[in-house]
Amino acid sequence: MRHNAAEVLIVLSPSDSVGVARRALAKGDVIVTNDWQIVLRDAIPQAHKLAIKAVADGAPVIKYGQTIGFASGMIAPGQHVHSHNLMLKDYARDYAFASAATPLPMVPAAEIPTFNGYLRADGRVGTRNYIAIISNVNCSASTSHYVRDRLNTPEIRAKFPNVDGIIAFTHKSGCCVQPGEPTEILQRTLAGIAKHPNVFGYIMIGLGCETNQIPQIVEGQKLNLYRHNVAAPAFMTIQNLGGIRKTVDAAVAAALELLEQANKAQRTPQPISKLSLAMNCGGSDGNSGITANPALGVASDLLVRHGAVSVLAETPEIYGAEHLLTRRAVSREVGEKLIARIHWWEKHVALHNATIDNNPTHGNKEGGLTTIYEKSLGAVAKAGLAPLADVLQYAEQIKTPGLNFMDTPGLDPVSMTGLVAGGCNLCCFTTGRGSVYGCKPSPSLKIATNTKLYDHMIDDMDINAGVILDGSATVEQIGRQIFNELIAVANGKKTKSEAQGIGDEEFAPWILGPTF
Repeated sequence: MRHNAAEVLIVLSPSDSVGVARRALAKGDVIVTNDWQIVLRDAIPQAHKLAIKAVADGAPVIKYGQTIGFASGMIAPGQHVHSHNLMLKDYARDYAFASAATPLPMVPAAEIPTFNGYLRADGRVGTRNYIAIISNVNCSASTSHYVRDRLNTPEIRAKFPNVDGIIAFTHKSGCCVQPGEPTEILQRTLAGIAKHPNVFGYIMIGLGCETNQIPQIVEGQKLNLYRHNVAAPAFMTIQNLGGIRKTVDAAVAAALELLEQANKAQRTPQPISKLSLAMNCGGSDGNSGITANPALGVASDLLVRHGAVSVLAETPEIYGAEHLLTRRAVSREVGEKLIARIHWWEKHVALHNATIDNNPTHGNKEGGLTTIYEKSLGAVAKAGLAPLADVLQYAEQIKTPGLNFMDTPGLDPVSMTGLVAGGCNLCCFTTGRGSVYGCKPSPSLKIATNTKLYDHMIDDMDINAGVILDGSATVEQIGRQIFNELIAVANGKKTKSEAQGIGDEEFAPWILGPTF
């Protein structure tokens, strides 16, 4: 079959040696432009790559105008380019710190629109209004769940309609956690949930003999100085109170007092500059860097222009594309902070006889992604064009408006837990394979990279970026749709995951260090 190249092929840069198939193509199909024609030597699945130029053995393969890997053998025009003939090896990248940090035009303060959110005492604004039951150790996890379940009844929900729910934040760590960075990360994460603008008040429950002591968290993370409104937190341990039953009774009584106060909270008009967006991608495919991710980049830039915060993450999944971010850093210092995290990861994985490039996953590869360089180049598209304002440690509190980067693993629940603990009150999650990630306390908007996925998983996907491939919308148009939907969600509109009640089990702090 003969095809016009523009109808079946996406070429992202004039220097690219590969194009991406808009739909499945058969061996023997002919693709033509005004300048050339190619006979396909292989069948090409949808979202996979085919060579549009000859590539010599060992030469770089170019997509996005950047190196995504190196040919393992001669690649002829019309061949399928994937794991069988594309290999990964290190190559020099020019970080050119702060050389391309071009400020975006800002919306005048007087023209920034508002959304209806919950103003907290520290000046931050919630998009939701939850009560949190926080375990400092796994030993108190069941107890925390019992407290939540006692309060999660139709009667309680009817009595406190202005409260979005009660969440038990539990995890698998807290005792035998190693001092230093492992303990710091866990305590930052737990405190970040306690301080979160979407959490009106909280109760922290421990066992009593664990390494991760509640008083250490309170003092080290300054929780004793933190109040949202008039909601005083409660701290309790099972051993001190005399067992699980007594602890559940005490925690339920304390939670009912918090619910009374939280139910009085009202949404009031707040500037969009109070929004803080967590950006993540999971179950990516060959369309991710073409549709959903760049569209999210447009929405991210719009938020930045309104004075808000947008946070990129997943350090192992910017590997090979970090030079695009260092060039946009507002200073050399910020750029070097990012490279320091890259070097930390290289040392971290070496301790376990692994490499930072052991990605993409099986599903990513089935979806057309071949190397971590290719995946990373598509992932950084979520960051739009804004200058990189700051680089944060995992679960570090976000303080700088604009585009930030947080050091997180690529594992979705762990990455998003860090972002939310850092203060993000909204989440955007792009997916090409069908991730169903939901997140409490921050609503998670899911963006499908292709129409087939969106239609197939309509109950889980909020926005269809696949219409960009279909030619019925532009990246800019879908970016504005995402931006508008984020404002609607900030106002209280439920995401698809919220409508299904998803988000209670996704809290997953990053666990570092050995367990003894």
